[in-house]
Amino acid sequence: MAKLPPIEQDGIVQEALPNVVFKIALKNGHIVRAHISGKMRKNYIRILPGDSVRMELTPYDLTQARIVHRYKTTE
Repeated sequence: MAKLPPIEQDGIVQEALPNVVFKIALKNGHIVRAHISGKMRKNYIRILPGDSVRMELTPYDLTQARIVHRYKTTE
């Protein structure tokens, strides 16, 4: 059986939790928990509450996500 591709969504960081986990509000009102991707962690990209981010959600569990991009304030 083929693996389903991730679902990409944009959201706004609401709260920083322990162990580099964040609560993120999606545009449709849902709240998901997300962690930073390895490339962002390796390059020391900071995520703060209020930042706009793009994330990948697994189609198997829509409450967990991976942050793959932080938008600049001008984007």
